Amino acid sequence: MNGMGVFTDRVVTVLKTFCRSQSHVKQIQAQIIVHNLQSNTTIAYNFITASQSHNLLISVLPLFTLLIPKPHLFIFNSLIRAFSHSHIPNTPLSLYSHMHKNSIHPNYFTFPFLFKSLSDSRCFVQSQCVYTHVVKLGYGNDVYVSNSLLDVYASCGYVQLCRQLFDEMPHRDVVSWTVLIMGYRFSGRFDDALLVFEQMQYAGVVPNRVTMVNALAACASSGSIEMGIWIHDMINRNGWELDVILGTALIDMYVKCGRVGDGLRVFNYMKERNVFTWNAVIKGLALAKSGEEAILWFNRMEFGGVRADEVTLVAILSACSHSGLVDKGRLIFSMLVDGKYGFCPNVKHYACMVDLLARAGQLQEAFEIMRCMPFEPTKAMWGSLLIGSKSQGNFEFSEFVARKLVEMEPDNTAYYVQLSNLYAESGRWSDVERVRGMMKERDLIKDLGCSSVEVEHQRPAGEVLAM
Repeated sequence: MNGMGVFTDRVVTVLKTFCRSQSHVKQIQAQIIVHNLQSNTTIAYNFITASQSHNLLISVLPLFTLLIPKPHLFIFNSLIRAFSHSHIPNTPLSLYSHMHKNSIHPNYFTFPFLFKSLSDSRCFVQSQCVYTHVVKLGYGNDVYVSNSLLDVYASCGYVQLCRQLFDEMPHRDVVSWTVLIMGYRFSGRFDDALLVFEQMQYAGVVPNRVTMVNALAACASSGSIEMGIWIHDMINRNGWELDVILGTALIDMYVKCGRVGDGLRVFNYMKERNVFTWNAVIKGLALAKSGEEAILWFNRMEFGGVRADEVTLVAILSACSHSGLVDKGRLIFSMLVDGKYGFCPNVKHYACMVDLLARAGQLQEAFEIMRCMPFEPTKAMWGSLLIGSKSQGNFEFSEFVARKLVEMEPDNTAYYVQLSNLYAESGRWSDVERVRGMMKERDLIKDLGCSSVEVEHQRPAGEVLAM
């Protein structure tokens, strides 16, 4: 017995100290099988941890699910926890099902990580099935289990269920409040998110950094600058350091609320920044139509050794578009296409270029980009062309684009209205009647006196262009 204990200690030491590659993991696995040590909970836990570190979790599953008749609950909890962090879909639920079939009863350590995996996978129906077990086993009042279920509801968009469960919880902590705020934020109910944040203060619950980041994001999306300033003051009063996540959230809030100067002051105060921080500044300047300044910050970012990502390039091209910096936009886009930034342009980058050229009246060049790009043109691109061609008074181009939009979405009333308005402005009343007839055939009824076309990528959220 003592000899086996010494051997167990040696295996654990090797796993913790000397296991540095997948080959080492496999060698140790062979020794565990040879010495029949897979049932040892200490060895199992450390072996699972090592396997997770070397991306071998899937390959070790049979060791515990096939070679042990009835593994200890601790082993299954360790497996579910490891897989929940590895984001391998459905495996934690499969492990839980295996437990159920083999009469291995879960405890309150089982469910938080199981619900975490269901939240990450947006598996609402499965979470409801698991919750029936939670209630049956008497773990429904455990705050950690309830918090993890709250997260499932929030992630899956069931904010009313999230609120209902929150109200029914006998005990709540900062995580409970934060998840509810996140749920409202993810559902676009930003005012409700901020109301819950206020209620949290009245309840005497001290927010953490995650709470603050989500509250600031709700302020940014709703334009609630007063609340955003209050949160900033609270951060200062409590002496919190502006780490990269919290500082970036503050910058994003200020620039989206039109306070670019305040956002830049936060940026300069921060000790550590990453690409997300720089992106927040550049996007804010793009929204403020400060294209020249956005390019200066873009250059500073590159000079500082921060590698631009896809979001950065969308932001800087958008800044060029809104400020009419056609030549600069062309140059940046050509460098992107040539591979300077280490990735190929995606559909959003092309949409920004089309918008830039269309705004500048370069309709043929914009159309050529759409024709030659490796993607199908989007509604946003055609919308940019329509706006550009109308502003140039180019009827033929406008008609062509409007007809394309009708072809893309034959049930969208707004596009028929665009086409009808074009014909009406040119006095082509027979074509107006023809468009009306097409609408009647499809049972599309709309006042033809007004309409709008939404442009997705290159304009601030919620902005629609009246025609």
